[in-house]
Amino acid sequence: MELNTIKPAAGAKHAKRRVGRGIGSGLGKTAGRGHKGQKSRAGGYHKVGFEGGQMPLQRRLPKRGFKSASLKYNAEITLADLEALGLDEVDLLALKQSKLVGEIAKVVKVIKTGELTKKVVLKGIGATAGAKAAIEAVGGSLA
Repeated sequence: MELNTIKPAAGAKHAKRRVGRGIGSGLGKTAGRGHKGQKSRAGGYHKVGFEGGQMPLQRRLPKRGFKSASLKYNAEITLADLEALGLDEVDLLALKQSKLVGEIAKVVKVIKTGELTKKVVLKGIGATAGAKAAIEAVGGSLA
């Protein structure tokens, strides 16, 4: 290989479209913009969703619902997850290290899905009423 022979791969480069450079180019005169109208003029365009003065779709539809921004900080684990974890003391850090909850989780709650046979002590972790009853039934507790 010589410095004077290197060139880009075939098809990697292509000529830019040169508009308004005469009839022969195929993009002369109106330069591919058609005739007249807002879109043919320099600087003439509208905002996203603009429908020519008609009430835009996003304003015709009713506002509905709400999605909390704090939901991403909430996580939940099941009784089956606690069983598989096999620790006798469980806190947020232990759950993050075992990858049962995401790294950004701040609030964790245990839900009643699956069975629990081992005694587990939860520290700083909430539980639903059913899950709490199941944990306390095997001798565990919530701290």
